Amino acid sequence: MDSINRNQPEENRRDLAGAEAIERIKDIIDDAETGFFITGGGTGDSRGVRPMSVRETDDNGAIWYLGAIDSHTNQELQANPTVKLFFQAGENAGFLELDGHAEVSQDKARIKQLWEPLLKTWFTEGEDDPRIIVIKVTPKSGYYWDNKHGGIVAGAKMAIGAVIGKTLDDSIEGTLTF
Repeated sequence: MDSINRNQPEENRRDLAGAEAIERIKDIIDDAETGFFITGGGTGDSRGVRPMSVRETDDNGAIWYLGAIDSHTNQELQANPTVKLFFQAGENAGFLELDGHAEVSQDKARIKQLWEPLLKTWFTEGEDDPRIIVIKVTPKSGYYWDNKHGGIVAGAKMAIGAVIGKTLDDSIEGTLTF
């Protein structure tokens, strides 16, 4: 059933927990910047799926967004705070799936910390726009797929493997628990 992984001569699975899991999500999200944010009880044409830019991933693993109080996202989170997040950091590596719990607030101090001037495109009154909400997602579990040594090494191993007819890739994957 999993012949590709069984044919690989190196270990390519590593489950991560705690600080290691947080470090992995920070690395991938920092590179991706934007991912799919999916609410548990999606409404509207998008069925609860939308791309959203991460404002911050903190040292505790919480993922912070800014949103609008009058959005489908906020309405859906009020009904069901369960979310699923997907990120892709690079063309061939840095994939992440997370299950989490969202909390919504209008904490003005946190809005100020997460604010950048480009956001005025959506919040025309600036950081004091009364429609801004802070969305904090606390990850509960997840899964990642990545490279152990970066894209150049992964590409070289794949090319060598193709030439010699042997499964050689630099992939690593595993569960994430927090």
